[in-house]
Amino acid sequence: MGISMELYRHAGRMKMKQCKAGKIEYLTFPLLEQTGLVRHLFTTRVGGASKGIYSSMNLGYTRGDEKEAVDENYRRIAGVLGCSMEDIVCSDQTHTVNLRVVTKQDGGKGVTRSKDYHDIDGLLTDEPGLVLATFYADCVPLYFVDTKNKAVALAHSGWRGTVARMGRCVVERMGKVYNTRPEDLVAAIGPSICQTCYEVSEDVAEAFLQEFKKPGQAEQILEEKGNGKYQLDLWRANEMILQEAGIPAAQIQVTDLCTCHNSDYLFSHRASHGKRGNLGAFLGVLF
Repeated sequence: MGISMELYRHAGRMKMKQCKAGKIEYLTFPLLEQTGLVRHLFTTRVGGASKGIYSSMNLGYTRGDEKEAVDENYRRIAGVLGCSMEDIVCSDQTHTVNLRVVTKQDGGKGVTRSKDYHDIDGLLTDEPGLVLATFYADCVPLYFVDTKNKAVALAHSGWRGTVARMGRCVVERMGKVYNTRPEDLVAAIGPSICQTCYEVSEDVAEAFLQEFKKPGQAEQILEEKGNGKYQLDLWRANEMILQEAGIPAAQIQVTDLCTCHNSDYLFSHRASHGKRGNLGAFLGVLF
């Protein structure tokens, strides 16, 4: 397994950092690391205990994989993060823009114990030691670090979340809960499907045309292919959303990795026709 040279890239963007811990391979954002405030990573398929279509670092309990294998995968990722499985709090994703503030009392939910919440696509916390977790196989992970108030957020943004401006929802919620100012945020847009791979229908394109109406915006995120088909750039759409929410452009890192182009290294729903596991995004405030 390895990263394809055929990647969607933009000049001047920082590359994600490939890291290893034993057999585990994972990705980090240099821009988030530079804050010195958080521990974070984005998983790859490498270094887990799962077999077959879930090979090998599957973090989804609902995909049909063996529970014991998924448990072991969480145990290994917790080891890389320097936390316990009881410190991890998981989302309950249904393509909403619903957010939940979590505390130590939520530790382990979704991993070592059941969740008592539903329809949550984004998590926020300012409690050191707690690690937020959200899940992917083409949709967009959004990471947020408040460098002044030492709070973090992690959100799942597919096309529905993106057109509903999940990124703005997170910035506004962090402002209400932690008094976060957008100019104090450092953000990252994680590995997901690129525009070249992401063909959408006319109804999806129309939803974006209705939301992104400023001059020149539609041309940056949609390419018409004919026969009612379009190529959609979720990376650029989310980048614009974060900038419009007030986060300075220099404080946003955008991925250079497409899940679909690299489906042997990163799970891709589209490339696998749904026969796959889940990648995980993890983010927490350091002690």
